[in-house]
Amino acid sequence: MKPSPQPPRSVFGLPKLPAKYAGVVMPFFLSIFMTCIVSLVSTLRSVGPVAGFGSLWLGSWGLSWLVAFPTLLLVLPLVRKATAAVVDLPAP
Repeated sequence: MKPSPQPPRSVFGLPKLPAKYAGVVMPFFLSIFMTCIVSLVSTLRSVGPVAGFGSLWLGSWGLSWLVAFPTLLLVLPLVRKATAAVVDLPAP
């Protein structure tokens, strides 16, 4: 029997990060996606679809991300504890 092929060990030609970095990479991507969506909705609601909306939104997004990413890194341990207090997690 032929062994199954190994998954790619690179993304966009760059080597994957070791698993120990998942605790920083996950909040990094989460903060990017969340601030993108929330700042888009907030900017659209406050100024509407005006000329120059894209630059207004990108400025709002950048500022939001600068606040959100460090906040996620600080708050994530508390969120894990709160989740464990509310959810009956399986034993490891």
